[in-house]
Amino acid sequence: MTAADFDILDERFRRLVRMSARVQRLYGDCRWAEGPAYFPAHRGLIWSDVPNNRMLRFDEETQAVSVFRRPSNYSNGNTVDRIGRLVTCEQGTRRVTRTEHDGSITVLADRVRDARFNSPNDVVVKSDGSVWFTDPTYGIDSNYEGIQAPSELDGCHVYRIDPSDGRVTQVTHDFVRPNGLAFSPDEKRLYIADSGATHRKDGPRHIRVFNVNSDSTLGGGEVFAACTLGLFDGFRIDESGRLWTSAIDGVHCYEPNGDLIGKILIPEPVANVVFGDEKRNRLFICATTSLYSVYVAVNGAKTF
Repeated sequence: MTAADFDILDERFRRLVRMSARVQRLYGDCRWAEGPAYFPAHRGLIWSDVPNNRMLRFDEETQAVSVFRRPSNYSNGNTVDRIGRLVTCEQGTRRVTRTEHDGSITVLADRVRDARFNSPNDVVVKSDGSVWFTDPTYGIDSNYEGIQAPSELDGCHVYRIDPSDGRVTQVTHDFVRPNGLAFSPDEKRLYIADSGATHRKDGPRHIRVFNVNSDSTLGGGEVFAACTLGLFDGFRIDESGRLWTSAIDGVHCYEPNGDLIGKILIPEPVANVVFGDEKRNRLFICATTSLYSVYVAVNGAKTF
């Protein structure tokens, strides 16, 4: 791939990418690649291949791809906590788990108000150790990305797991299908995608932004950006607060004020991204069947 894969919509985007950088296809045997999480300690990336019920690992030094976990309980979103442990949304078991350093698995949450979650989808860990995740129904809608089942809840929400006692708190009330989420670098804002157009005619296809209050409640919630092509899914934020988000034609880059300034064009619909490499300047891209990467001229916000 060449510089033609960068769509410069605003001159501000030109300084964020290197026209000489190549978008590389690193792997191409997935059914729906999702949830990339980068581990700086061992220069590796773990991501989910949801319908194939497995997690894969890319070794940055050898370029080798191997199976990390199978079955994965139809894992979707993944992240790394502040001490280097893998946190995973499992759609099949309808729970959020943490993989300890010794390989054992701890269940962080699997229900709220005595009801099972729908199918946890994407997850982030705040600097205080709290775990925030979205809970749409994609994993129970059919047997393709999970196990078909009725919902036990009154809707699809975003939740917070308290780091001290594991208590689960619902923090949103008006989403159709909450999806990707990420904190601003200063953690004063939380961005959450709503991909409700998959389930409701003329439903939402946007990202909303909330103020994070000192008591971990959310305020605001106005629309930050509407997707211009397809739906937003997962996204990450760079050190300057820009959003790099998935879309049907690639990765869209938004300034903190909501301006769409450019795109990295990918030949498959993109599901999620993460910044990696030792300088956090390599963008890994999960796109349908494939894992891609490209070096950019920015650094991802530090989350570990």
